[in-house]
Amino acid sequence: MRNGGPERPGPDSAATLVASVTDRLAPLDLALAEAWWASSTSASPAADAHRAAADLARREVLADPDAFAAVTAAIEGGRADPELARCLELLRDGMLPHQLPGDLLRALVDLETAVDARYTAFRADLDGTRVDNNALLEILRTSDDSEERRAAWEAGKQIGAEVADDVRALARLRNEGARALGYRDHFALALATGSLDEARLFATLAEVEHLTDAPFRAWKAQLDAGLAARFVVDVDALAPWHLDDPFFQDPPIAGAVDLDACFADADLEALTVRTFSGLGLDIERSLRASDLYARAGKSQHAFCINLDRAADVRVLCNVEPNERWADTMLHEFGHAIYDLELDSTLPWLLREPAHPLTTEGIAMMFGRLVRDPGWLRDVAGIPDAVLADLAPRLGAATRASLLVFARWVLVVTHFERRLYADPDADLDTVWWDLVERFQLVRRPAGRSHPDWAAKIHIAVVPVYYQNYLYGEMFASQLLATLRERTGGLVDRPEAGAYLRDIVFRPAARDRWDKLVADATGAPLGARSFAADLA
Repeated sequence: MRNGGPERPGPDSAATLVASVTDRLAPLDLALAEAWWASSTSASPAADAHRAAADLARREVLADPDAFAAVTAAIEGGRADPELARCLELLRDGMLPHQLPGDLLRALVDLETAVDARYTAFRADLDGTRVDNNALLEILRTSDDSEERRAAWEAGKQIGAEVADDVRALARLRNEGARALGYRDHFALALATGSLDEARLFATLAEVEHLTDAPFRAWKAQLDAGLAARFVVDVDALAPWHLDDPFFQDPPIAGAVDLDACFADADLEALTVRTFSGLGLDIERSLRASDLYARAGKSQHAFCINLDRAADVRVLCNVEPNERWADTMLHEFGHAIYDLELDSTLPWLLREPAHPLTTEGIAMMFGRLVRDPGWLRDVAGIPDAVLADLAPRLGAATRASLLVFARWVLVVTHFERRLYADPDADLDTVWWDLVERFQLVRRPAGRSHPDWAAKIHIAVVPVYYQNYLYGEMFASQLLATLRERTGGLVDRPEAGAYLRDIVFRPAARDRWDKLVADATGAPLGARSFAADLA
């Protein structure tokens, strides 16, 4: 000890420290991933209890105050070895949010697990029948009956009322922990330990709001005119249930292009394998380990999970043969190929993507392929005559998708900052104020319901949505680079090699901003994203 603080470890002792924490953390990380997969694929009280116990055990290692003090001291001492320095940095950011009393950690784990389990088990009540999200989305995609659409939309929001009080309680608990650590609230803590600067983030949000405002308003006006004609109502009478997506995070077919017929008889597994094999990338081992089709007791959402930071990478989906799930399959297996191609010789702590925004960028880049004419022709096998009819609308559909999603991210990110600023505020009104501002969707008259709580990310994956917007920006920037250096993405093995060597293999060895600059030749910015909107 020196001056009442921990002694700064030398290189050998710092390496020993990292190895010691890793040896404790890695098996618990695997156990939690396995438990999380089990509770997501087959919900039960026993699975939830097992997951909570695994989560708490992992957090207790991250909460070790002596290890955290030693890591902090090692960072302050400086490290000549960049990999060791990076391991220490990741450990510090991973451990800092857990430097909390044991009872607060346990309360967070128990409540997070319980809330997540309720989302997993939830099935909407539609006119007395329990239905899944796919059934509700089918109504919103196809029905011309406004009352039927309204019933489906409202059914999808039922989960909000069931969990809203607990989501507020989670926000309070998270804030309690953040403030004990010296942060304004959990929103500020999450960004700081996620290598993101809050001022830069909101400057980016303001820039994207400005870039998208005029084109979104023009596009939305055209969309509203078409919807009003379809449903035989005045434009002012349009409601959220006249849109195809319950949160308006994707454009309706009326405002984009209807590709569902292209996938009605498609084998989405085969198309996904074919997409990556055309790049010289192999996702089949991940596909075999995945759980891709809907059933009772299973999460209705989609995600990719790397269980062991080695070869056990799995995807959960609820696939149906339509454009939405074709996009989702490419998106999730974009995450998967990133994880599969991480450099296995790196230390365990570095064997993960550089940042959530980089893996989201890769996933979004692959998801965009469903509207790429070359992919539709060469991979999906769409006949030339059909493609000739679709081609003029595909670019507009991609632009619409980017516009709609960007405006949706503005809603969620601004809402989360408001949520953590005051969990006891009138969040129902805050939510609809933001929806009206950014998405130009009117709130239903007289509605008083926690619609914000129906979005699982706000409860279970907090302060994450900004990574999707940064991911779209990275996707645009990386695609521009691939067009310049390899001629494009579809069926370009040289593009696959570039992704493998320049983006995937470095893993978390470098910070995300260095990786983006190395991969694209420039810092992350909105220029390429703006070009994709033009």
